[in-house]
Formats: sequence, C-alpha cells, structure tokens
Amino acid sequence: MKNYVQDGEALDLLAPYEVSSGGGMLVGSIVAIAQGDALSGAPVVGVRRGVFVHAKTSAQAWTQGAKIYWDNTAKVFTTTSTSNTLCGVAAEAAANPSATGTVLLDGAAR
Repeated sequence: MKNYVQDGEALDLLAPYEVSSGGGMLVGSIVAIAQGDALSGAPVVGVRRGVFVHAKTSAQAWTQGAKIYWDNTAKVFTTTSTSNTLCGVAAEAAANPSATGTVLLDGAAR
C-alpha cells in the first residue's frame, strides 16, 4: 500500500514542555510517554499505547479497569475527569496512598 506511513504506536512529537524519559506528556490531544529526555519544543518519540508504571495522584485508590485521565498541570495520571484528558484505564489496582499506578494507554486521540 503506497500511502502507509507507520503503525502510529510511537510518534515523533515536539515536547510541549521539558520531559524526561518515561515522563507523560500531552501534545494537542495526544497523551504519550516520552522515550527519551527532551527540552520544550525539541523532538521526542512519544509512545501512545501500552502499559506503563507512572506517577499518579497519590491520594486516590484505583480499581482495575477504572478510567484514567492525564492531569497536564500536575503531570500525573488520575481518576479525576474534570479538566483532564481521558487516555486509558488502570491496568492494575493501586492503593491510596501510592505514588505510582499501572496505566494501559489506549492510544485514542480525544
């Protein structure tokens, strides 16, 4: 097929802010995990789909399968929908308190 470019699981993006390898980011409507370090505006590969352990809102308990959102202000995943971007589900339960959670990013742009 002549018009196929790539599978889209990982995309070349411009970092919207300084990001470290493994850090989450919101680029337009794309939630991704950075494969490497990047300064704001620099190119970085962002992985849009998969299972990741990442910082979460500590004072939340997650149940497996709960909807997960990206909080672009705090740069963490959360179950709070208000002012945040839906990006996947909790792949595992997480306790309250806990610093990290396991997130299944679904790769959908919203």
